[in-house]
Amino acid sequence: MVKLRAKCLLVGDAAVGKSALSHMFHSDGTLFQKNYSMVRALTLLWISGTTGVDLLMKCVHIPDSGDSVWGEVSLLCLVFDLTSEQSFANCSHWMERVRAHCRSLHLPGVLVGNKSDLSTRREVQASVAQEWAESQGLEYHETSAKEKENCDAPLLALARAYHSLYQERRETIQNLGPG
Repeated sequence: MVKLRAKCLLVGDAAVGKSALSHMFHSDGTLFQKNYSMVRALTLLWISGTTGVDLLMKCVHIPDSGDSVWGEVSLLCLVFDLTSEQSFANCSHWMERVRAHCRSLHLPGVLVGNKSDLSTRREVQASVAQEWAESQGLEYHETSAKEKENCDAPLLALARAYHSLYQERRETIQNLGPG
């Protein structure tokens, strides 16, 4: 069994649900805090320069492999609020900032439209978000941290992508050996 270490950069506008999503994933769906202070909602890690940083670690087991991924920034989770067109529009800005700080790295990533439970207030259509995600090389997911819907899927997709990169690199190194 292999244990890989990866850090996921979780970015997006304030109040889109980053902390709620990360806490739901980390707690296996048992922790949804209804009240967050604004500082806590600004979970933008090192690229934003804010002081509101939450560091959570969870081992993610890759189904059917016996391997797992956990704990250097090597993955990207970009979150927006499905009820806020502006938070979706700002995703381009977040991608620019991530690329500026991670120039030489290929970061597997996901775009997460959160707050799917608020369907009557929806401002961003799935097809538009899906198209934009694909144009950026991201996988698209919709979640509701409040209703515990699909919270594991984006981060499991990231773990699988990272595990796949690991396997590709391992095969490349093995192929370099004496033949």
